[in-house]
Amino acid sequence: MPPAVSRGSFNVSSSETDKRQLRRTLRTQRRALSVFAQRRAARQLLQRVIRLPWFLQANSIAFYLAADGEIDPFPLIQHAWRCGKRTFLPGLRAGNRLVFLEYRAGSPMRVNRLGISEPYGVLPVALNALDAVCLPLVGFDRASGRLGMGGGFYDRTLARRTWNGPRLIGLAHSLQQCEHIPRDAWDIPLREVVTERQWIRVRR
Repeated sequence: MPPAVSRGSFNVSSSETDKRQLRRTLRTQRRALSVFAQRRAARQLLQRVIRLPWFLQANSIAFYLAADGEIDPFPLIQHAWRCGKRTFLPGLRAGNRLVFLEYRAGSPMRVNRLGISEPYGVLPVALNALDAVCLPLVGFDRASGRLGMGGGFYDRTLARRTWNGPRLIGLAHSLQQCEHIPRDAWDIPLREVVTERQWIRVRR
């Protein structure tokens, strides 16, 4: 039986720690959001993020292009452009690793083997040159747990991050919050999560 939903938060018992089951349930929930609900969530996310200190101070921020019901950061990307910030998107490379490629209005794009658009014809930026990386989430909890799509792309890439690397911020719908995310040793913890409803400083 899938985890029960209560006020936008999943209550996951100790017997329900299978990441695949949890991932399937959460993806179904976010894909069920209407177009209107998705657009409203994107606007609310924008209004919440642009007031946060890390966004105001950052000059170079990596985002993503929303797919599969993910909360959409594109209005936030456009705001960052208006503020003169440099924005980046992930690009897929050999070994299922990501690089971060500068993304501007009108950037040439190509579709990678996962069907996701990425900037084309630009060199990757060094990870430590980014001030912040905004990650898409399938699920999250308040103890820095993050559930991704299962490919390990961000975990492999961010494992090389040094102590002074970019700040890691998860972006998600509030309904993706869980009581507990099963953790593996290689999972990269988040520093904070922003949803359309709140800014969450995660517990370590």
